[in-house]
Amino acid sequence: MAKVLFTHSYFYKFDPKQWRMQQPYAPLATLYAAAFIRKNGHEVSLFDTNLLDTPDDIIPVLKTQKPDFLIIYDDSFNYLTKMCLTNMRKAAFRLAELGKDYGCTVIVNSSDSADHHKMYLENNTDFIIAGEGEVTLNELLKALVENADTVETISGLVFNKNGGVHITGKRPVMKDLDTLPQPAWDLIDVEPYRKIWVQAHGYFSMNIATTRGCPFKCNWCAKPIYGNRYNSRSAQNVVDEIEFLLNAYNPNHFWMCDDIFGLKPKWVQEFRDIVQAKGLSFKYKIQSRVDLIVKNDTIDALAESGLDIAWVGAESGSQKILDAMDKGTTIEQIYEATKLLKEKGIKVAFFLQFGYLGETKEDIQKTIDLVLDLMPDEIGISVSYPLPGTKFYENVKHGMKEKQNWTDSNDLTLMFRSTFSSDYYKKLHRYVHAVYRKEKGYKNLQTMITNPLKINKQQMKSALSTGYYLPVSYFLNRYLKKLEFEN
Repeated sequence: MAKVLFTHSYFYKFDPKQWRMQQPYAPLATLYAAAFIRKNGHEVSLFDTNLLDTPDDIIPVLKTQKPDFLIIYDDSFNYLTKMCLTNMRKAAFRLAELGKDYGCTVIVNSSDSADHHKMYLENNTDFIIAGEGEVTLNELLKALVENADTVETISGLVFNKNGGVHITGKRPVMKDLDTLPQPAWDLIDVEPYRKIWVQAHGYFSMNIATTRGCPFKCNWCAKPIYGNRYNSRSAQNVVDEIEFLLNAYNPNHFWMCDDIFGLKPKWVQEFRDIVQAKGLSFKYKIQSRVDLIVKNDTIDALAESGLDIAWVGAESGSQKILDAMDKGTTIEQIYEATKLLKEKGIKVAFFLQFGYLGETKEDIQKTIDLVLDLMPDEIGISVSYPLPGTKFYENVKHGMKEKQNWTDSNDLTLMFRSTFSSDYYKKLHRYVHAVYRKEKGYKNLQTMITNPLKINKQQMKSALSTGYYLPVSYFLNRYLKKLEFEN
C-alpha cells in the first residue's frame, strides 16, 4: 500500500476571466482517480488547488503527510484544460518541484503533459500518464511499490530511460463506466464552492460527467485523454449519483460536463423516466450539437428532466467555415435547434469561433447576423486555437508564431497567420459581445416599456445597459474598420 497525495494544477485565481465569472467547479477527474486508487487499497488524500492563491500552499501538507507519491491529475472534464494555459503549466511545474523537494515520486496526468511530455520530464516529473488515467495509475503504483522492473510493461506511460524518453503502448479506454466508484467528494471541502456560487448567482451548481469521449471529428478539437470513442454511464448510475449529491450537498443545479450529453439512443428518455420516477427536482446545463438536439423527442425528454440551458457549438454563421471545420452540422440545424429549445422554455447558448483558416469579412458578418437573428441567451466567443494532435494544428503549424499557448482563457491571441491580425480578433470579440448586449438590452427595454410587470431585475439591468453598449459598439466598429484597412 502506498501513501498517495492527489492534486491538480488548475487555479481559478490564475485565470482572471474565470475568476470574475465566479463559477468554480470541483476537479471531477481528480476525484474519480482518487476514488479508484483508494478502492484499490492505497491511503489517499487530495489537495484541491482551485480556490487557492499559490502552489506553495501545498508545502504544509507535504510536510505533515509525507506522501510517497504526488499525483498531479488534472480535470479532463473541464474544456479549459485542453487549452494548456501557461499559468497552469507553471503551477504544475512548481507543484512537481515541491513534490520532489519532499521526497515524492511525481506522476502527472493532463492534456498538456500528454502533448509536451519532454517539457514535463525536464521539470521534476517522473512519470506521465498518457490518456485515461485510472487503470494506468493503479498499475503503476502497484509496480512501483512491489516490483519497479515491471513498469515498462504498463501501457499508457511516458518516462525517462537511458537518457531518452520512453513511451509504452497506448492504453485502451474504459468501456463499462459503471464499474468506476463514485467520485471521492469526501476528500474536498465543498462549502467554499457553495459560498461563491450562492453569493454570486443565488444558487449552487455541481458538476457531473455522464460520458467519456466524443465520436465526432471536428478537425480543431483534440481528444488527448478519452480519444475519439464515446462511452456512457447508464442512466440509472447517473441518477443514483444525482440523488446522492442532492442529499449530501443540496445543490440546486448541475453542469453535465460531457463533450456531448445524451448521444446514446434513448438515453435521455430513460434518464427522464428515472428522474421522474424518483421524484427528483433539479436544473442542469449541457453541451450538445444542433444536429442531435433536433432528433426524435430529445428536446421533450431534456425539458421534462430539468434542462435549463443547452450550450451548442454553433461556431460560425457561414456554412463554408462549418464545412472547412468538418463540423458536420448546417446553418439550418442551428436555426431549428434554437427554435425548438426556446419553444420548450430551454435557454440556448452558442459557442462561437472566429479566425478559422479561410474566414473572410463576409463569413464574420454571417456569424454576427446569425447571433442577432437568433438572439441566444448567452454566447461564448473564442478564436481558433491550434491544439496538438488535430488536423487543424497540422494545417497551421508551419505558420504558427512564437507564442503557442495562451496565458489564461481571456488571452485570445491568434497563434497562426489568419485573415486578420490578432489585435483585430481581440477587438472583434469585444464588438460582437457589445452588439449582442446592445440588441438584448434594446429588446428588454421594449418589454420594460410595454409590459413592465413581466420584467425581472436582470432584464431591467440589461435594458438600462443599452445606453452604454450603443456608443461602445459604434466606436469598436470604427476601430475594426481601421484595423481591417491596415491589415
